[in-house]
Amino acid sequence: MDRINNYREIIQKIILSYTKIPYPDENIKLETVFDTQQDRYLLMIVGREKINSKYSATKRVHGCLIHVDIWDDKIWIQQDGTEEGIARDLLDAGITKDKIVLAFYDPQIREETGFAIA
Repeated sequence: MDRINNYREIIQKIILSYTKIPYPDENIKLETVFDTQQDRYLLMIVGREKINSKYSATKRVHGCLIHVDIWDDKIWIQQDGTEEGIARDLLDAGITKDKIVLAFYDPQIREETGFAIA
């Protein structure tokens, strides 16, 4: 259980660090969703952005930049919309490759990544 608690702390710290990066449009916000009961951690992008500079019309922005789950003693990266990759952040925090699953890849492709397959 200590390992899982460690994973939780590391994941939350990493995701929170992304919220500190200023977004160019002040009408767009980064929001965290931390479900420690089901071990699901998300970074959402929410707001409205201008369609073009001629009009004041906007379009809705809503999406998931990061989605990480903890299952079976492993960290499953379901979605990663970061430039460097949250897997790199996890490795830098001391999590080993055999405990990280790049779930956004097909299982056959995962075999070639050096990370856990499942």
